[in-house]
Amino acid sequence: MWKEFKAFAMRGNVMDMAVGIIIGAAFGKIVGSLVDDILMPPLGRALGHVDFSNLFVSLNGNEYPSLAAAKAAGAATLNYGLFTNTIINFLIVAFAVFLLVRLMNRWMAKPAPVTPSTRDCPYCLQQVPLKATRCAHCTSQLSAA
Repeated sequence: MWKEFKAFAMRGNVMDMAVGIIIGAAFGKIVGSLVDDILMPPLGRALGHVDFSNLFVSLNGNEYPSLAAAKAAGAATLNYGLFTNTIINFLIVAFAVFLLVRLMNRWMAKPAPVTPSTRDCPYCLQQVPLKATRCAHCTSQLSAA
C-alpha cells in the first residue's frame, strides 16, 4: 500500500496540483489584501466614510459601535459588509484567472491543420486513398482526386 501511495503522490499531475494549490492560497492572500487595503478604503470614503468590514445588522435588536463589539457581546449578526468584501475578492480572483487562462491559450501551440489522406468511394462509401483510381472494396472505377 505504501508503494501505491508513493507512486500516486509522485506522479506529475499530483505535484502540479499541489503547487497550484499553494500558489492559489498565496494569490488569495494578495487579492484579499488588495481588496481590504487598497480598493475598499477609497470606495468607503467615496460612499461617505463607510468601512465595509464594519457593516452589519444585529439580530438581537441592540446597537453596537462595531462588529468586534457585537461579537464580544455574543450577539448574532448579519455581516453584509464582510460578504461584500468576499464578493469583490471573488470577482477579482475570477477575473485574474480568466486573464491567465486567456494568456495561456494564446501561448499554446495551435494544432496543424489535418490534411485528409483518404476519401469516400461514391459507390460503396468505404474509405480509399486519395490517389486510388479503383475502389479496393467494390472495384469501381474512381475519378482522379
